[in-house]
Amino acid sequence: MNGQASGDNQNVRGNLWHTLSSEETLSQLNTGEEGLSVEETDSRLAKYGENSIQEKDKTSPWVLLFNQFKSLLIVILISAAVISASIGEIVEAIAIIIIVILAGVIGFFQEFQAGKALEALKKMAAPISTVLRDGKESEVEASKLVPGDIVIIATGDQIPADCRIIKNHNLQVNEAALTGESLPVHKTLEPIAEEGAPLGDRTNMLFMGTSASYGNARAVVVNTGMETEFGKIAELLQSSESRKTPLQNNLDELGKKLGIWAIILAALMSLLGVYRGYEIVEMFVWGVALAVAVIPEALPAVVTITIALGVRRMVKRKALIRKLPAVETLGSTNIICSDKTGTLTRDEMTAQKIFLTDKVFDVNGSGYDPEGTITFEGKPLGSIEFAALHKLNLVSSLCSDTVLLKEDGKWIILGDPTEGALLTLAAKGGIDIEETREKFPRIDDIPFSSETKRMTTIHNISGQYMALSKGAPEEIIGNCKYQFLDGKHVELTDEKKKEILEVGYGFGSNALRVLGLAYKDIEENFDKDDIEHEQVFVGLVGMMDPPREEAKLAIKRCFEAGIRPKMITGDHKVTAVAVARELGILTDGDVVEGRDLEKFSEEELIKVTETAQVYSRISPSHKLKIVDALMKQGNIVTMTGDGVNDAPSLKKADIGVAMGIKGTDVSREASDMILTDDNFASIVAAVEEGRSIFQNIKKYLVYLLSGNLGTVIAMVIALFGGYPLPLVAVQVLFINFLMDGLMAIALGLEPSEPGIMDHKPRNVSKPILHGEALYYTLGIGTWIGLADTAVFIYAINAGYPTEVAVTIFFAALIVSRIMNAGNCRSFDQSAFTMNPFSNKALIASAVISLLFTIIVIHWEIMHMPFHTVNLGVSEWILALISGVSVLFVVEVVKFLKKKLVKEKLEV
Repeated sequence: MNGQASGDNQNVRGNLWHTLSSEETLSQLNTGEEGLSVEETDSRLAKYGENSIQEKDKTSPWVLLFNQFKSLLIVILISAAVISASIGEIVEAIAIIIIVILAGVIGFFQEFQAGKALEALKKMAAPISTVLRDGKESEVEASKLVPGDIVIIATGDQIPADCRIIKNHNLQVNEAALTGESLPVHKTLEPIAEEGAPLGDRTNMLFMGTSASYGNARAVVVNTGMETEFGKIAELLQSSESRKTPLQNNLDELGKKLGIWAIILAALMSLLGVYRGYEIVEMFVWGVALAVAVIPEALPAVVTITIALGVRRMVKRKALIRKLPAVETLGSTNIICSDKTGTLTRDEMTAQKIFLTDKVFDVNGSGYDPEGTITFEGKPLGSIEFAALHKLNLVSSLCSDTVLLKEDGKWIILGDPTEGALLTLAAKGGIDIEETREKFPRIDDIPFSSETKRMTTIHNISGQYMALSKGAPEEIIGNCKYQFLDGKHVELTDEKKKEILEVGYGFGSNALRVLGLAYKDIEENFDKDDIEHEQVFVGLVGMMDPPREEAKLAIKRCFEAGIRPKMITGDHKVTAVAVARELGILTDGDVVEGRDLEKFSEEELIKVTETAQVYSRISPSHKLKIVDALMKQGNIVTMTGDGVNDAPSLKKADIGVAMGIKGTDVSREASDMILTDDNFASIVAAVEEGRSIFQNIKKYLVYLLSGNLGTVIAMVIALFGGYPLPLVAVQVLFINFLMDGLMAIALGLEPSEPGIMDHKPRNVSKPILHGEALYYTLGIGTWIGLADTAVFIYAINAGYPTEVAVTIFFAALIVSRIMNAGNCRSFDQSAFTMNPFSNKALIASAVISLLFTIIVIHWEIMHMPFHTVNLGVSEWILALISGVSVLFVVEVVKFLKKKLVKEKLEV
């Protein structure tokens, strides 16, 4: 057992420490405020183990590498390479082996990288901790901490273990990496009654891996190592297994079928050839050549190159791919689970409403950019309102520890986001913050505390000493005697206080975070115990982290593309619902809180996740449950996250998307893709690229298999019809090299077709080739076989020598497949309406293929090895007629299909 928090008489499990008082906690752990003795810590260390993240046994890199070569397609390709080499086709063999090695090495590095997330998690643990032992302060390695140790936490310290606070002095902790909460958490001492309270609500607890941003405290260690919340995440991370991508499953299945079909076909055709009187050795070589031609040995290379080029395009669209197969999976995504803060919102607190002089004013602009206006019912402020606004902005700019500055052309803050929103508001109201702070420097202050829920600073403003306060509205208003109204101090009655608080509650119900602001004129020899009483109320400021405008458009596009976006956040329900409604995520679906998820059985959870659109107050284990339930329904799930708490669900999801700017190393290492701008819209752009990549892979397969089918049909007709074989083995391999290599790879570079996001995601349970694609493959393959065989039979019957007829067929088949590449650029658009130069690689490949063919036919030195002869103009015309017919037949089919669709729409 590693680090289970316990004394000898422990009767409280590790996740209930927040329900106990600090005294009860110390008692349960058999410790005191002076800490443990050195002897006791040694005893507990031996009992509970080190305070560190434990890693399960890793799979050997050699095993990972070997696993890359176990698929049937790869085995068949290796066999084909061996046989090709044995019959003298060394170049073909080398090309196949290079393709196999490239695919295997890429797969190995993808899997090897997957283990880096746990290493990043380990790095977040504090190396050194200040601890009390035998009543004395000392620094010890954090790995040597045990349950019952008393640790001392100061500003900037990393929390070394899970602890219960026993003494607190205004401690604030940044828990964003663990809970997703963007604002620092103000810590308290009081017990929390709710046993199942979310981690973010356990304000008397400290968690390993988080950091103190303000104040100091003393705390007792309750859980160490794998029993900490970080340890539980590590356990989830190691137990979460990624499943194969839809494309990998499709290609594995296709590879098996093609491999088996190719072997059976080659064997049958060879036996038939022997039966027809051909030499056994000749038929064996010919059968091997036919099998190699049928098997798409360039498929791994085409997929890799197509995806790699897609990755390059994605970088320009702010998406960095870490694992190549993830690119195509994005195109299959039908659910995107997104965090709220920073991904759907700007992660910049912005003042949106002001209550001032008994009126509610609107604040325009977003983020920390001070450009914006303050209006009432669309009109600018009058002189009386402006005087009150000046008072409010004075408090906003001076009662603050935060700095607003411009860096690299962008406005940012150094400090608290809430204070940043107030500073930006002051700047919009005409305050020069830097000048004001220099003119009226701070004399003294009363820091914010979780007990008073307010902050006060003292300044000499033009000869008058003033106390400026901001804080929770009920605390500020409760201590005010007057209101600044119409340029005067007007007595603030109890009835008026209720009215103002109602305004604040209204702001809060719209997901605004509300602060009250007040001031008091004081004497130079002021009493700090008195300055926060009988103050003058100035106003309320309602602020929020506003949704990204581009995210709204992206979410609309998701619904149009058949993708269901869902918000998963650690934030409160009210805030989550308001943001989700504004973004358009929450339409007619359900809203589920984290505590409710605990009550559901597995079957109930699957039903709930089907209809839920928003999840609030969610913990790491909840995220994993949600992703798992959605995947069990057959969905392809993309999950976003930036914190340590997100790592297990990022790894589990089909696509894990981490944030590049504000994400942790742990989340980035667990992800498949990183957003360089932390923007939801970039995910949708990446989905579009993923769809384009799958479309190109499908075009390649249709092109390849329809051409191969044409070859096979021609061979079958020749053998059964008693004609000579229209191709010899070396010609089969030559065509295979040109078409499966140059032409096929060039087709994989085809740019995305318009309207690709107007359709639902593909059904991943269906094979790559089904429906229209399958009919196209069979139809055009049959036409290629029949048309080119017809030319061959015509040549034989017209009295051409066999070698001339074979060369005509050879030329016709190459022209047919080049024309078919033009067809396969789109299954809907006419080749004549598409920009021929949008895929220059395809034009270049076609030209190179034709040049090579002409060289093989007309360069005498090539005649013997390739069994070709020179062709005259009339022979070339025969070959061209057959080849070009392929293009026009498909054009007719496309025209009729378009006409049929149009007639259906009109009906």
